[in-house]
Amino acid sequence: MRLLFDHNLSPALTTELADLYPQSIHVWNLVMDTAPDTAIWDYALQRGLVIVTKDADYRALSAARGHPPKVVLVRLGNCPTALVADLLRRRYDDLAAFYRDDAAALLELF
Repeated sequence: MRLLFDHNLSPALTTELADLYPQSIHVWNLVMDTAPDTAIWDYALQRGLVIVTKDADYRALSAARGHPPKVVLVRLGNCPTALVADLLRRRYDDLAAFYRDDAAALLELF
């Protein structure tokens, strides 16, 4: 499962979580940090990536366009990167099950 971290999450997550989510990438590394959500959506779709974001607009995109790509919506508010990394570590099994579920499009994590 490869993740695509949106601009509202730290690029450091790719390194901090490389042991669990290898080959994940951040939009900053793709020079897409200012790209519209639809461009990020299309990039993830073409490459089989799961979008991880704090941007609730992706909920509407997911409802309108369906999946893939799948979307993980992190609902922690403004917090340190370490808390986001911890959440994605603790919920690894949930993310893996979500990834394998062909019917699931959106996973919200608190």
